[in-house]
Amino acid sequence: MADVNSKRVSQFLQKCVKPEDKGGEVRPKEEVTEEPALPLVPQSYPRTVQEEISMVFNTYNMAAANLGPSSRRKREKGGGQDGTSTALYVDRRKSKVWNYYTKLGDAYVECNVCKKQLSFHNSTTTMREHLVRKHSIRDTLLSQFKDDQTSESDYVAQENAAKRSRQTTPESSLYHAASCSEPRTDVILELVLEMIFRDLHPLSVVKDKGFGLLIGYLEPNFTLPSPMQLSSMLWHRYNVVKQHLERYLQTAQAIVVCVEFWVSQLNQTYLTVTANFIDGEWRRARCIMETQQAHEDKAEEGDLGEKLSAVLSEFGLSSKSVFCVMHDSPQSTAANLQQLKNAYGWSSLCCAARTLHLCIKAGLEVEQVQEALSAARGIVRYFQQDAKATCSLNSKLEDINKTKLKLVMDVGSRWITTIEMCESLLDLKWAIMSVLEEHPKGTAAVQNLADHQWKLLQDLVPVMRTIKIATSFLREEQNASVSSLMPCIHGIIAAIGQQSEESGAIIKTVVGNIRSELTQRWGLSEDEKVLESPAVIASFLDPRFKEMRFLSPSLRSELHKRVKNMLSQVFNHQSPSATQFWMPNLDYKAEGGDAGSQLSAHKDRCSSTPSQSMYDILLGKDPTESMPEIHQQLENYIVEPLCKRSTNPLDWWKNNEHRFPAVARLSRQYLAVPATAVLPDRAFAAGESTLEHRRAVLAPENLDQILFLHQNFDFLESMRNSSETRNRTVH
Repeated sequence: MADVNSKRVSQFLQKCVKPEDKGGEVRPKEEVTEEPALPLVPQSYPRTVQEEISMVFNTYNMAAANLGPSSRRKREKGGGQDGTSTALYVDRRKSKVWNYYTKLGDAYVECNVCKKQLSFHNSTTTMREHLVRKHSIRDTLLSQFKDDQTSESDYVAQENAAKRSRQTTPESSLYHAASCSEPRTDVILELVLEMIFRDLHPLSVVKDKGFGLLIGYLEPNFTLPSPMQLSSMLWHRYNVVKQHLERYLQTAQAIVVCVEFWVSQLNQTYLTVTANFIDGEWRRARCIMETQQAHEDKAEEGDLGEKLSAVLSEFGLSSKSVFCVMHDSPQSTAANLQQLKNAYGWSSLCCAARTLHLCIKAGLEVEQVQEALSAARGIVRYFQQDAKATCSLNSKLEDINKTKLKLVMDVGSRWITTIEMCESLLDLKWAIMSVLEEHPKGTAAVQNLADHQWKLLQDLVPVMRTIKIATSFLREEQNASVSSLMPCIHGIIAAIGQQSEESGAIIKTVVGNIRSELTQRWGLSEDEKVLESPAVIASFLDPRFKEMRFLSPSLRSELHKRVKNMLSQVFNHQSPSATQFWMPNLDYKAEGGDAGSQLSAHKDRCSSTPSQSMYDILLGKDPTESMPEIHQQLENYIVEPLCKRSTNPLDWWKNNEHRFPAVARLSRQYLAVPATAVLPDRAFAAGESTLEHRRAVLAPENLDQILFLHQNFDFLESMRNSSETRNRTVH
């Protein structure tokens, strides 16, 4: 009877315990293996450069023997004959982490939260880390079944350590000696370092009590590194990224150097040098090269060129690799800039945001305007300092449900704040006057605006708004190049001129001053300066503005001639191998309906006619026979239809480079020139950015390395991600 019962129990258990896979047998867990990394950058780049750049994020290699295969560990812990414990084994593909992912084939998965695609090599570790770091979904780390936690914890920790430790070389990891025995400590150490340079924290943050309490609670056994240890780690990471950035810069056809002067909280002047160029995929690259202490007055005495040459040599670049210098120093003189031209052959431009600020500042220097603005600042200051007046003002705004309206104080270095101050005062005019009448002390403490001053501010705001619209245009991504600047400046001059026609004498004076400053600082009244300006040439090479409507017909014709000469000079200096890059793809002729294609086809037909010389006697020599191929490309480009203003010129050139390869080469050079020395969002911002605020408090010893990694680490990572996506699309 006992044997019968045992047999029935055995049959019952076989029915209840089902295999993990539908209709299949329970198979032992596969061993995780490392697969070769996919190429990160398109093959149009030198392959060595691609591999080096991709290694920035994969430079650690931990020995497999130190980690130990997970399958062997599970066989040792398992109780079955085949070394597999069915009680502890849980298929990773059944883990709850898959609730956040969709599998794309055998090698990739897609995050359902941000739609980012990740590589998948039979391990969910990277997927868990992505959820934790990018989306703060920390429960995913513990989403395994309870019985699986014990067997998986060591494996997950070591996988994390392997991933994090690939970010540096084994021989230089002096503080990673215990990485195999304590991998989690290694991971936390690297995350602390990344927090410092990503969020611009000083190294002394590890000494802060609050930070120590937080780490102590989360990781009781973790000992925070000293600032000296972090400094060593920071220098190593800096040197690794710098080496790969140096190789990346070698691929640039021409580099535009941007120079930014800024002041720290300790009143020390710093000089940040940034390299800008357009890479082979027509992507705009912006990389910080160096930040060093400098004195603005000394920089203008002639050693600015020496400083820039020294920075270039640090990255293996010569002065000939620089095409243009963009600076934001208002103290630059024509002699200083001419010295850069004579000594190094560099064209130079002043930051559009700084120049525009100086033009508006000069325009507002009218006595009546200054008096009105001074009285306006007094009113705002009164409400900021008097709590009772502020309370009364807020009460009146609540009555009409306009509590979102606030008074704004302007900042002398940011003209946009002056507009915002005037707008806020005009919006709250009735409430301000009511509060001042109700508070007799207020009338005595602050001078109210007279009626004519209120009218002056009201007439001034539309003019300033027009200029503000221009800055919004320049802040858009497709308008980051200096090619958008000249059409914008001419538009400002014309628009505010029309607005002032029906205004009073004071506003006409303000507008006249601004227009005069714009014309003078950008050399719009001198034909020779206009034709030599990189901004004007860039506008011609922008398919949206190539008609150059802001130029006279004679200047337009002269500009075309100069661009032809540029193409001829550059073409003649090319080596035979480089000349091949310039030769056009004949496919572009087949696409045409333009005049250049028709002329080229006509030339082919006529070349086979025996009596061609007779036709020359009658009609003259065929102009297309003596026209170089690069000049034909230019003529074809000129007759191309204009693009919409919303078109990104880099995208257009990427799609049409094969049609105009010679003109495209010139465009890659000039369109790389930005309109502003810093990012447009920062240049035209009404307030101080987080970057400006945090960098001002960093210690001089590590400031250069922190800012370098803050900008370039994310930049290289974004280049890698976009290249990965493009490669997956191709394959």
